Amino acid sequence: MTARPSPPPPAPDGASPASPPSRTATPAPAPASRVQPAGGGSEVRRAEPLSAQDRGRLLAGAHHDPHALLGAHPVPGGLLLRTLRPHAESVTVMAPGLRVPLRSEGDGLFAGVLPLREIPDYRLRVDYGDTALTERDPYRFLPAVGELDLHLFREGRHEELWRALGARVMTHQGATGTRFTVWAPNAQGVRVVGNFNYWDGTGSPMRSLGSSGVWELFLPGLGEGELYKFEITRPDGTRTVRADPMARRTECPPATASVVHDSHYTWRDEAWMARRGERPVHTAPFSVYELHLPSWRPGLTYRQLAAQLPGYVKDLGFTHVEFMPVAEHPFGGSWGYQVTGFYAPTARMGTPDDFKFLVDALHRAGIGVLMDWVPAHFPRDDWALAEFDGRPLYEPGDPNRAAHPDWGTLEFDYGRTEVRNFLVANAVYWCEEFHIDGLRVDAVASMLYLDYSREDGSWTPNAHGGRENLDAVAFLQEMNATVYRRCPGVVTIAEESTAWDGVTRATHHVGPGGFGGLGFGLKWNMGWMHDSLGYVEKEPVHRKYHHGEMTFSMIYAYSENYVLPISHDEVVHGKRALVSKMPGDWWQQRANHRAYLGFMWAHPGKQLLFMGQEFAQGAEWAERHGPDWWLLDPSYEAEPDHRGVRDLVRELNRRYAATPALWERDTDPEGFSWIDADAGEDNVFAFLRFADDGRPLIAVSNFSPVVRHGYRLGVPGDVRVWREVVNTDDPRYGGSGVANPEPLKAEPVAWHGRRTSIPVVLPPLATLWLAPA
Repeated sequence: MTARPSPPPPAPDGASPASPPSRTATPAPAPASRVQPAGGGSEVRRAEPLSAQDRGRLLAGAHHDPHALLGAHPVPGGLLLRTLRPHAESVTVMAPGLRVPLRSEGDGLFAGVLPLREIPDYRLRVDYGDTALTERDPYRFLPAVGELDLHLFREGRHEELWRALGARVMTHQGATGTRFTVWAPNAQGVRVVGNFNYWDGTGSPMRSLGSSGVWELFLPGLGEGELYKFEITRPDGTRTVRADPMARRTECPPATASVVHDSHYTWRDEAWMARRGERPVHTAPFSVYELHLPSWRPGLTYRQLAAQLPGYVKDLGFTHVEFMPVAEHPFGGSWGYQVTGFYAPTARMGTPDDFKFLVDALHRAGIGVLMDWVPAHFPRDDWALAEFDGRPLYEPGDPNRAAHPDWGTLEFDYGRTEVRNFLVANAVYWCEEFHIDGLRVDAVASMLYLDYSREDGSWTPNAHGGRENLDAVAFLQEMNATVYRRCPGVVTIAEESTAWDGVTRATHHVGPGGFGGLGFGLKWNMGWMHDSLGYVEKEPVHRKYHHGEMTFSMIYAYSENYVLPISHDEVVHGKRALVSKMPGDWWQQRANHRAYLGFMWAHPGKQLLFMGQEFAQGAEWAERHGPDWWLLDPSYEAEPDHRGVRDLVRELNRRYAATPALWERDTDPEGFSWIDADAGEDNVFAFLRFADDGRPLIAVSNFSPVVRHGYRLGVPGDVRVWREVVNTDDPRYGGSGVANPEPLKAEPVAWHGRRTSIPVVLPPLATLWLAPA
C-alpha cells in the first residue's frame, strides 16, 4: 500500500485553509549530456551528519544561516547536498544525465555526497507517496537582496523600501520565483509559511543577512497570488506567526494572510501627472469631497466605484476627493484608522491594481486624489506589528511611552532608524506606486507631544526638558521633505489641532520656538471648524453674543496654510449631521446649512466637505450603510429639499473655480479685507476677497431669519457696478427667493471707511456673493 504524506497542520488564525502545493508535479527531465563525476563511481555517499546543535536549531526554526546547512556545498571527494523536506518519503537529485536518490537522515532531512566536482543545474524530485514534485532547490541561491539595499535601510535612507523588503516576484540567477525579506533583528530564526507548504515552515527557513536584521529566502517557482506569513522564533524560543509588514496585498478581512503581488497595471493618466505640479495648491482651486470608500456606495468594488464616483464628483465640481484610510485594517469600525497593512490597499473592494484603476479613472476625469495616512499608531493584533519579533520593534521599548492612551493602540518609535524609514518610504510608496496626489496625515498632535493625553508623572520629558517629541518632529520633517522632493505636485496636509508653530512652514525655516517648520503644505483649521459650528448651532437670537467666534479665525488665518474641514469627525458619535446641527424648523435648518456653506466657500482657506453633507443628509453617517441616497430619489416627497442643497454645492464649486479672488491669494493677507466684522447685532458678516490682478469679490452672510432691505456696504471705489452671482436663498436651492436681481450701482455715500457704498437686500439666513458687473 502506498504511504501518504502526513496531513498538513491547520492554517494559522485568520489565514485561508491549507490547499495543495501550487507547484505542480512534473516528470523527470530526459537525460542529456552527462555530468562529469569527481571519481570513478557514481554512488552517493553518506554525508557527515549535522551537529546536534545545528540540527536542533534548524528543525526548531531557530537557525540564523540555514543556507550553510542546506543546499549544495563542495566537500572533499565530491559535493554535499542536503535538503529539508518534511513528510517526504524520498528525495532524488536530478540534473542532465544524473538521477541520484539522497539518504534519509530523519525528521525530513535528506543528504548525500555526490561524486561531482561542480554544482550542476539540478532539480529535486520530492516524493510524498501519492504526489511527487520536481523543483529547484531554494538553498542553492545567493541572497536576492543587494548590499546597497541593506546599507540604505540600516542608514534609514531607503526611499524605495518596498522594492527591498516584503515579497517580490522576480527572476534571480536564471530562476523565476518570489523573494521574501523581512526585518526581524531580535528573532532567533524566521521561516516562510503559506498555502504552498501547508502552513508548515519547517522546510522554508530564512537566512539572516548580518547586522541589518533582515532575513531572506528566495523560493523559485512561486508566483503571485500565493498566501504567506512569517513564522518567527522569538528570543525566548516561543514562536509567533506574523503577516508581512511590507505586504503589498492582503487577504480580505477577517482573514489576515499576506498575498504575493505583482502589479500588471498600465496607467493612462499621463496628462494629469504631467500637469499636476504646474501650480501650487496654495494658489489654485482646492475643493475636497471626503468619503469613506467602503460605504460611499456599500458593496461596490474599486472598479465599480470607478464607474460611478468620478462622474458624481466631477458633476459637483470638486477638484479633489479625499479617501479615509485605504491601507488594510482588520476592524472596519475603525474606518481605516487602525492600520495593519501599511503597504496594501484594503482587499475589501479588490486588488491593488483595481485600486489603481479607480485612481486612474479619477485622474482622467480631472479629479485629484488625496488619501488619509496614519503614521501615528497601530493596533496590538498579535499577528501584526506589535512586538513583531518577540520584543518591541516598531513601538518604543518603554510600555508607557509605547501605549497610546486614547485608542488602545501602540505608537511608533520615531527615533529608530528603520522604523522611520518604514514610514517615510510608505508615504513615497502611495504617491509613486498609486499616483496619490496628497496625504492627509492623521493625528499629528498626538505625535508631536510626549504628554499628549497623559497625566503628570506618566511621561518623560525630552533631552531639553520639554514636552515636544523631538523624534516625531524629525520624522515629519524628513517625510515631508522627501515626498516634496520625489513627487512634484503632491501636497501633504496635517490634521493638527494645537497651536504648534510652523506646521506649514518650510523645514529649514526656524521659528520662535527654535524648531524648523514641519514642512506640510496645508493644515486642517480645527479652530475655524469648532468656532464656526459653535456659532451656527446657536439660535439666531443668541448669535450676537457669539459673533467673535466667526471673526476670530481671521486673526490667525495667515499663520498657516489652511483647509476648512467639515469632515466625518463632525457628523458622527452624537454630533449630528451638518444640517441637523442647525436650529429652527426644517426650512430654517436647510437655510442655515446653505448660508454656512456659502460663508465657508468664500472664507480664506481650502474647503473640505464630507459625503452626505452635499445634499443635507439629516442622519449621522454610519460606516455600515453610508449616505442616505434615497433622499435624492424622485419618489421621495422631500427630494427637492435635498436636491436643492446639492445644486447649491455644485454652483459654489463652479463659481469658486471661476473666481481667482477666492484662491489666488489664499495665503496672502492682502487678498482679504473686512467690510464689516462688527455687525453682531445684525448677525451679518461682510468681507472682500481679491485676485492677483486686484479684481474683488464681496461675500456677505446674514445669519438672521429676517430680510434686511437697503443694507449698506462700503465697497472699493474702482468698481462702479456689482451683480449678484451666488444667492443661497435662490428658490432653485430651496430658498425663499429674496434677491438683488438688478445690478447694484455704487453710490458716493461713505460707509465702512470707504468713499462709496451699495445698498443691498440681504435674504434671511443666506449668503450672497457679489462680483463686478
